[in-house]
Amino acid sequence: MHSAGFFNIVIRPGAGGWRRRTVRNERGGMSATAAQNANGASGPAAPVEIDPAKVLVIFPMLNEARHAEAVLRQVIEGDPIASACPVVVADGGSADETRAIVTRLAAEFPNLSLADNPKRLQAAALNLALAPKHAEAEILIRCDAHAAYPPYYVSRLVASLTARETASVVVPMDAVAEEGCFQRGLAWVADTKLGAGGSAHRGGTASGYVDHGHHAAFRMEIFRQLGGYNETFRTNEDAEYDRRVLEAGGRIWLDADIRIGYFPRRSPGALWRQYLRYGEGRARTCHIHAVMPRLRQLIPVAHVGLLGLSLLMLPFGWLGWLWPAAYGALVIGTSVAVARARRSACGLMAGPAIAIMHTAWGIGFSLAMLRFTLTSPMRAAPGAAG
Repeated sequence: MHSAGFFNIVIRPGAGGWRRRTVRNERGGMSATAAQNANGASGPAAPVEIDPAKVLVIFPMLNEARHAEAVLRQVIEGDPIASACPVVVADGGSADETRAIVTRLAAEFPNLSLADNPKRLQAAALNLALAPKHAEAEILIRCDAHAAYPPYYVSRLVASLTARETASVVVPMDAVAEEGCFQRGLAWVADTKLGAGGSAHRGGTASGYVDHGHHAAFRMEIFRQLGGYNETFRTNEDAEYDRRVLEAGGRIWLDADIRIGYFPRRSPGALWRQYLRYGEGRARTCHIHAVMPRLRQLIPVAHVGLLGLSLLMLPFGWLGWLWPAAYGALVIGTSVAVARARRSACGLMAGPAIAIMHTAWGIGFSLAMLRFTLTSPMRAAPGAAG
């Protein structure tokens, strides 16, 4: 639950000195927990003195006409910092109306601009912050199109980042559905331990220092020192960056009071492709940094291994059916439980959704790790990937 409250943002508009604006979050404001984390005691957060010109917001987009206008308005409108700081949409060559929508909105929001992202990667989009034209930026805010943002998102992130010595602030994602039974079933199970495996930033409710989370705010001094994102990653660029932050002695703060909604994939095929890439990206991070995945990340790998072993055993007896039957029962049980809990037949899609997530991630990770091992064996090293 979020308690009602206020926080102060002191904005320097360039000329005319400092002006203070007290902001109230319409969803309940900064909670007492967040205020206590920021200030060491309960009460409103301390004022933040920031020149909006020193904050940079970047949206990577590619064919996001469905979401572009909504997310841009959610982030910019009414936010004292986001309505004044540079907001850049880094477009990867959209073939739909995304660019036209951004161009139209730029006439309404003078701080909004459109930039080209010819590499068509999220990593490359965020690395536009390293360009000389953004040399004055001290804080980088990452926003993604497949999301729903709370009021004053940017201002609250700036307050959270500047309240503590941390390299970056990450936030929890709460899966929400827009339409369709499959997306609803997926959203209802995605943030559970069967879905995301209990990751702190997937529906988590506790703030604290973590080794990974959904990227939201960066201290640009550190982002520049580390060279930004690794642009050879098409997925998992965020976790790979977090590994470098931790290896450099930095810290990452998960602010559970600043939450976003996340729109999961709307079809089984799209979910399969997404989680296949996720598994591949995680394997690459583990390989490059010589770290072992966490136990929760090894479970999908074990699942795929058991499926493969079962296929080999099927011609020789009933033992080959043991794991497929047990896992099938889990999938069916999940579908029935979610459908009953939500009182919706769409809950029956929850079981197939977790089966796709587990299997695609496990296959992606296993094949990629096998390829890396054969071409360049991973060094033995302590630690676990976030």
